[in-house]
Amino acid sequence: MTLSYALSDLLLPPTSLVLLTLLGLWLARRRRVLGVGLALVSQALLLAISMPVVSNALARTLEPRPVDPAQLKTAQAIVILAGGNNRGSPEWGGETVKTNTLQRVRYGARLAHETGLPIYVTGGKPTEGKFAEGELMRDVLEQDYRLSARWVDATAMTTAGNARAAARDLKSAGIRRVALVTDAMHMPRSRYVFEQAGFEVIACPTAYAGQRPFQLYQLVPGVAALQTSNYALREWVSLAYYRLFAR
Repeated sequence: MTLSYALSDLLLPPTSLVLLTLLGLWLARRRRVLGVGLALVSQALLLAISMPVVSNALARTLEPRPVDPAQLKTAQAIVILAGGNNRGSPEWGGETVKTNTLQRVRYGARLAHETGLPIYVTGGKPTEGKFAEGELMRDVLEQDYRLSARWVDATAMTTAGNARAAARDLKSAGIRRVALVTDAMHMPRSRYVFEQAGFEVIACPTAYAGQRPFQLYQLVPGVAALQTSNYALREWVSLAYYRLFAR
């Protein structure tokens, strides 16, 4: 986990709401109405974002439409962004890609099979693992999908770093229009930084989280919904930061 992710975990739910609850309980000793009110509101918000119906709604505010196959005809390369690694996988020799990364690689492989476009994978070592995420992605492509990544970046530590690395490696090859593969919720931020880096971007989102039709179970709070809400809120905050400060 990078320092920015650690800090965001403190500022975003659920941690921030738990801290507000504790603050409310502490204040209640001196200012009962204010303290109890703060504790109740923070717990109500925590309960709300733990409901699938709320987390799905938050996800949908970020998730773009799937790619139009006709758009891919103009792409020059497929760029797949890393989404984390798993350093506790003894069945894979100790280290492999995380679920998010695997979903992205799988979809990128499908697009490559359909289009024949060359693949660029990018991801460094944000958790100080033995292998960079880009290297792990290359191995998955080769071993599981019988595809070779033409370019492998093993340095990028952030989404903005992915864009800078791609600009460094691809523009010299004359590539400026890329099919960008990442999670649907991560796509708005990714697209923004790649366009800032001078690319024309064809968004190829995958791993949708908020498109399920409503069912009654979505009113029942759960950990998975809380994770989705956290992801969506993190993306909105990160996108705002990039637009304001990372120019």
